[in-house]
Amino acid sequence: MSSGLVLPVGLRVALYVLTVAPGPDLSFLFLFSWQAKTVVAPLDRVKILFQASNPDFQQYAGSWSGAYRAGTKIFHDSGVRGLFQGHSATLLRVFPYAAIKFMAYDQIHNLLMPTRRDETNFRRFSAGAISGLISVFFTYPLEVTRVRMAFQTDPPSQPVQRIRPSFVQAVHHMYYETASIPKTTAVISPTRTLFTRFPILKFYRGFTATIVGMIPYAGMTFLCWGYLRARFVPHTSAKKATPVADLAVGAVSGAVAQTVSYPLEIIRRRMQVGGVTRPDRWLRWGETMSSIWRTSGWRGFYVGLSIGYLKIVPMTAVSFAVWQEGKRLLAV
Repeated sequence: MSSGLVLPVGLRVALYVLTVAPGPDLSFLFLFSWQAKTVVAPLDRVKILFQASNPDFQQYAGSWSGAYRAGTKIFHDSGVRGLFQGHSATLLRVFPYAAIKFMAYDQIHNLLMPTRRDETNFRRFSAGAISGLISVFFTYPLEVTRVRMAFQTDPPSQPVQRIRPSFVQAVHHMYYETASIPKTTAVISPTRTLFTRFPILKFYRGFTATIVGMIPYAGMTFLCWGYLRARFVPHTSAKKATPVADLAVGAVSGAVAQTVSYPLEIIRRRMQVGGVTRPDRWLRWGETMSSIWRTSGWRGFYVGLSIGYLKIVPMTAVSFAVWQEGKRLLAV
């Protein structure tokens, strides 16, 4: 046996995809995940505008026809590029997020469930939740940048000036953005002082809501994945799971997790764009929830959910299928 360093399974899968000529199945799935992100990018932007309650698009929220009209308005105001605003940050985040998540899950799974008899739904949920927290911590600045880019719209008074911030421009603007201090007050927000001293904190707006939301989302995703896979493709069976089966189980897992955690995603989006609405401080949980309830009631916590299904279900299906196909090719 080699005495060299043994890399975690998830990292080996990631390196295999990047450095080794993979089989046709894995190549197709990996490229499809990027293509699928691109196909749903216009819907993703509309969803973010609805979730974050952009004042220019609230009149369209709540229906499929509204989503179409919102997309038409974006196209009219900003052209095709406007429909893909923020997509560059999405593509930059896809691979590291998935690689870290599945790498962490494999290691935590082996720690909590070293044998098949140790597998329980609670441990599956715990392993998924912890791996989700780890991945979101390292990739969260990219997520906030993506949301801020997608939330930015052209000022109605300046229709000729197309505001399509690039990824670098968005990062630069967020890092150096400041809030003016009203002349009528001498009190400076403690958070504003923190933002001035540690600008990197601006890239972690809404992080607490993300952490709380990631626990049920990632936990339910891996819980459903483990349960359904054990139910329909038992380990004792001679029949091996196919990529199609992995796609189907991943799709169901993504739909369930999205439904359970969606209200927390709405809260997170509102807090992430706080740099636009309240640049002087972080938005608090209570005021964010109260604002959503006051303006839209309980439906406000589910605005854009149908669009979310179109995005998250294929994305979850493909990511799980790529993960399993990579492990099969590596014989792990």
